[in-house]
Order: sequence, then structure tokens, then C-alpha cells
Amino acid sequence: MSNKKNWPLWEIFIRSRQGLHHKHVGSLHAPDAEMAINNARDVYTRRQEGISIWVVESTAITASAPEDGAALYDPANDKVYRHPTFYDLPDEVGHM
Repeated sequence: MSNKKNWPLWEIFIRSRQGLHHKHVGSLHAPDAEMAINNARDVYTRRQEGISIWVVESTAITASAPEDGAALYDPANDKVYRHPTFYDLPDEVGHM
């Protein structure tokens, strides 16, 4: 894989100092995971805002298709117990 055209695409996730989770910040090409982390550090954390970097080879990611959204998310609508709108709260609870 010495030819740059053959380098895999890596998805980059950074956890910021104030963040509790990693966020996708972009993509880059690199020959291996170690080089992807080094390049991601140089490209996406120039102001030292990150405390953790994840790199994932793009071919390892499986995503749902937008046209499958109804089948994936609609079943939750019939679970009324997930929406506590019908509970009576005592006055002592205050703002909830």
C-alpha cells in the first residue's frame, strides 16, 4: 500500500476537553491506523482542543439507509411507557 491512491479512507472522531463523547470531525487517507491518528492530530487538533482520537477505517462502518428510517424508528412510537406524559406528579416535585 505504498501508493497514495491505494491508502484507505479513515473516519476521524475527536473527544474535546469539555465533551463526554467523541464527535465525527472528518476523514483522511492514511496507510495504517497509527499514521491516521498522527495525521488526525495534526489536522483536527491544532489548537489542542482534543483529549482523545478515534480512527475507524471507513470500510468497517455499517450504516442504515435513509429509506429504512420508518422501519427503524416508528416502532418506538407504540411504546407509550417511554413518554411519561400521563403520570401525575405530586406538588412537592416542583419543576420537572
